[in-house]
Amino acid sequence: MANLGYCAPAASGREGFVAGRTATPGVTVSGRLLAVLGCFEEAPPALTLTQVARRAGLPVSTARRLLAELTAWGALERRTDGRYCVGRRLWRIGALAPGRRDLREAAAPFLQDLYEAARENVQLVVPDGGEGLVVEKIYGAQAVHTDTGVGERMPLHSTGAGKAILAFAPSEFVADVVAAGLERCTPHTLVEPGRLAAALRRVRASGVAFSREEMTLGTVSVAAPVLDGAGSAVAAVAIVARAGTRLERLEPAVRAAALGISRAISLSAAADVTRSP
Repeated sequence: MANLGYCAPAASGREGFVAGRTATPGVTVSGRLLAVLGCFEEAPPALTLTQVARRAGLPVSTARRLLAELTAWGALERRTDGRYCVGRRLWRIGALAPGRRDLREAAAPFLQDLYEAARENVQLVVPDGGEGLVVEKIYGAQAVHTDTGVGERMPLHSTGAGKAILAFAPSEFVADVVAAGLERCTPHTLVEPGRLAAALRRVRASGVAFSREEMTLGTVSVAAPVLDGAGSAVAAVAIVARAGTRLERLEPAVRAAALGISRAISLSAAADVTRSP
């Protein structure tokens, strides 16, 4: 399956710069730039020039100039197929948002311990729109290759982390994900809503989720949810390994890491309340 979210740019080249005036009265250049950036909040995460122009309500020539400026600055990047996606510089800025930064800081020691114990890919994934966003990843030279890195997106229905999030998400959120369509990534992907619902019930009962070559052939994963005080998933911790790995032996470590992160963010939230005037 093709990479989602952040992607490697094609050969560079500045296509143009933002004009100082706009053709539509009352619409500023900054407003148009924000409209272009807003196009990337929803799937698909990689858009053509025409798609950006349509979503932002701009002439193609204007969209081209703004895309060139945003690409030159690093907010967006242009793929080899000509589509645009969120750039690494914008991702780094977004990672500084208080909630996400606090989560990553709280999770860091637990993710490191989990990697030391498993020596496999370790990921921290948060829900973002109808997808999962990888906000932290630890891996070594011997770990299996995965298509998702930090700042990249993944489907929720076909990954261990995604199922862990869906199982402890509001029913309306799950319904929206199903309504958007369950893409078949491999022959093993659960694309029938009834089978996915049954799988999520098992995750809620056990506290762990599995994906067995449902996202990518040759890889499997086990994940557990990071829960807030209300019992909703704010993230998931996952180990991704080669097919054939006995995921059951990794289950206790994943569960312990997720529980540790859940407690850490709860304590941090309680401390913030105590410090508030």
